Amino acid sequence: MSQNTKSHRPASHQAYEIIRDRILNGGIPSGTKVVEEKLAQELGFSRTPIREALRQLIYEGLIVNKKVVQPTEKDLRNLFQVRILLEGFSSQAAAIYLPEEELDLLSHCIKVGREGTTEEIMEANERFHEIIVHASGNSQIIDIINRMKSIIYLFRKTVVLHQRPRLIEEHEEIYEAIKARDGQAAKQMMENHLQADLDFCLHILSSTNYKR
Repeated sequence: MSQNTKSHRPASHQAYEIIRDRILNGGIPSGTKVVEEKLAQELGFSRTPIREALRQLIYEGLIVNKKVVQPTEKDLRNLFQVRILLEGFSSQAAAIYLPEEELDLLSHCIKVGREGTTEEIMEANERFHEIIVHASGNSQIIDIINRMKSIIYLFRKTVVLHQRPRLIEEHEEIYEAIKARDGQAAKQMMENHLQADLDFCLHILSSTNYKR
């Protein structure tokens, strides 16, 4: 996106994106106290857009009790329980309703997952799951997953950067089940895939002395 286009976006949205990206990339570490006045001064915005940006980040769960979130093991388990339920259902729906052109997009995501840079793999991973969630046709499911998207990103980094075994192979198996219009298989494979993500994250976090 060009700088000129960005300049025409609301200040609150610009502030939101800057703060969100800093949190997700570790520029503002977990546990950091969020001070509205300090952010306004540092980023060159008035306090009103900063306040609106922080409101959105609170809604998304990136800021809790005026601090950058420090997800606990319980938070991680709760997040994945919701994803397993909703994305399992969405995969079953995708096997019924996903059009052929979007099947091609899933296939492209898998190709990028095998050959892309780390950043491209992250984006392809997110897009793969997004396509399937939208195939549910359920606005409530889509809204819940969208609300969780930033927190999901934090854990997706763990999965991708630490190169979880069989990550892309599992995507391909889900894709093949959806392509074959086998809803029950697609549902089961997505549930197993997300459970494997959870188990891997818990292993990585425990091995790095992650605090509950």
